[in-house]
Amino acid sequence: MRIDGKRVLVTGGAGFIGSNLVDGLAARGCAVRVVDDLSVGREENLADARAAGDVEFVHADILDRDAMNDAVDGIDVVFHMAVSCLRVSLYDPWKSHDVNAGGTLSVLEAGKEQPLERFVYCSSSEIYGSARLEGPMSEDHPAEPTTVYGASKLAGERYALAHFLTDQMPVTVVRPFNTYGYREHHSGPSGEVIPKMVVRALAGRAPVIFGDGRQTRDFTFVTDTVRGLIAGCEADELVGRSVNIAYGREVTIREIAELVVRACGLDAEPEYTDPRPADVARHFADITRAREILGYQAEIPIDEGIERYVAWFRERHPDTDEITAMAEREALRNWEAAPR
Repeated sequence: MRIDGKRVLVTGGAGFIGSNLVDGLAARGCAVRVVDDLSVGREENLADARAAGDVEFVHADILDRDAMNDAVDGIDVVFHMAVSCLRVSLYDPWKSHDVNAGGTLSVLEAGKEQPLERFVYCSSSEIYGSARLEGPMSEDHPAEPTTVYGASKLAGERYALAHFLTDQMPVTVVRPFNTYGYREHHSGPSGEVIPKMVVRALAGRAPVIFGDGRQTRDFTFVTDTVRGLIAGCEADELVGRSVNIAYGREVTIREIAELVVRACGLDAEPEYTDPRPADVARHFADITRAREILGYQAEIPIDEGIERYVAWFRERHPDTDEITAMAEREALRNWEAAPR
């Protein structure tokens, strides 16, 4: 299947990864319908895509079944990106359950009434939990999530694949690993490690590491993740299957802190504090399936990606007083932050 010119629905399309995906779809000539409740996403994230192509925005909650039935009407392809993030699950597990599991079921049930050509479920590497085996984690690695977030994303996978088996819905599961880059959240419960460190470093403050910094992740720049999502959608061989999308390199959080301070021109050692509950110790993706089926290989290494993100952030926030204020507002530990 080729996605060019298709009518595409993107749930959560005004958010971080979702809006970057909408950019990629608009560039391929797709007519894109974005559904987002704007609890985290921002409609202004769609400005570039709207300037480049046909983008419709629908302000709706994925748990609203009538709204989802309307949203899917006339659509060829669904990318289900809407999500409640990991840190929210640590203080509001019901929200993770409702949005990530229940919301997925809501969109799937709406989709089965349509002759969809593809339903792409954006899962997460968090479904694996910490690496249990030597070497990189393949799609067959045991699924042992450590948080309600990871468990709810795994439930969404199971719901999606059940619709493939029961209703012959053409479902593909894509598992991105630790996406970072343009439009990534830097504050509140949705704030991620690299943007949080960048804000502190640009404000002249040392990055904060939760735990000892030896925990590893497989960081993937958002444009590489978007390429993987679209390629996974187009691959008929992946219908009814899952695929990892990642750079394929293991990086410690300590290394990330070092790269951030270097990119920001700061000379400082990171500060350490208590580890996050149920934090994953090791993530490292096996991308053999993506390489062999999709011809996929991420292009942007972590040092270059962080430099790109810092340059992008500085361009949008040139006022140092504004950045200092951002850093001051982020005094809470990421798992204790109250919703804002």
